[in-house]
Amino acid sequence: MKVFELRGANGLESVVRGERPEPVPERGQILVRMKAWSLNHRDLLIVNNNYNGLVPNGSIALSDGAGEVIAVGEGVRRFRAGDRVSPTFSSSWISGPMAATDPAGFRGALVDGVLAELVICDERQAVMIPDHLSFQEAACLPCAAVTAWNALFGPRPVLSGQTVLTLGTGGVSTFAIQFANAAGARVISTSSSDEKLEVARRLGATETINYHASPEWQDEVLRLTDGRGVDHVVEVGGGGTINRSVVSTTVGGQIHMIGALSTGALNPRLLVSWKTLRGIMVGSAADHASMNRLVDFHRIQPLISDVFSFEDTVEAYRYLESGSAIGKVVIKA
Repeated sequence: MKVFELRGANGLESVVRGERPEPVPERGQILVRMKAWSLNHRDLLIVNNNYNGLVPNGSIALSDGAGEVIAVGEGVRRFRAGDRVSPTFSSSWISGPMAATDPAGFRGALVDGVLAELVICDERQAVMIPDHLSFQEAACLPCAAVTAWNALFGPRPVLSGQTVLTLGTGGVSTFAIQFANAAGARVISTSSSDEKLEVARRLGATETINYHASPEWQDEVLRLTDGRGVDHVVEVGGGGTINRSVVSTTVGGQIHMIGALSTGALNPRLLVSWKTLRGIMVGSAADHASMNRLVDFHRIQPLISDVFSFEDTVEAYRYLESGSAIGKVVIKA
């Protein structure tokens, strides 16, 4: 079968097309013929050796994809041939809190990802995809969407009438806009261009801020909230935004720091108003299934920026790296 492997972490030259034998499902496993995949900023961090020191050595690329079950192993109860499924982001995290050992099992870094014609996984590490979504749309969910869901519906979930601040129009942020809107929250979104902000409004943002026109955008957030600040920030901006995000947050509010994206020097004096910094590392298989129920009930459709063929996988990486994408970058079989 055809695959794309990660041979080291030397930029896009590390993404190499290869061949592997077709896998056969063992007890408790399912075999999935993949139909579509999607990229995340995480995938760029991995190939550019910026992923917490984890360097792939021939593992299959990408964590996100969707396809059709074509065979099941002995004892499988949850799926049958013909089911439309997504492998989950983690190859080990089924439910409950994340264990310290789970990050090494996140797909597409040290362990095999899903950018292959056929993928095999434990039946507990896959979820049914919502009926209204195409394979390409469903492929957008495992990392970015579950991350946004975990941020907003974790231990202290967003409530109707609260205010959520999102940064940019990447995958996590666009899902956060849609999920917060579905929950009845007010959404304030920042981005670098009026074109991107118009997309944010179409997804459900109530107010928007162009951070090029308003570089001190935290002041605009406070103005829009009558000095109160927001209840939740989905913080993906990194070192250049974390302090502004904290300033933008109300007393008792939460700043959800997304994985390796949100880093930088934080002024600890900004936290004296009892604000919570909460780290997010995607979510479990149970989180993915719960998020799918939200997506299904509200008929939410992922925002896809562009679609590339399997043969043009490296070009898909390059397009994501350019920063031109609004929403998700997808690869089709």
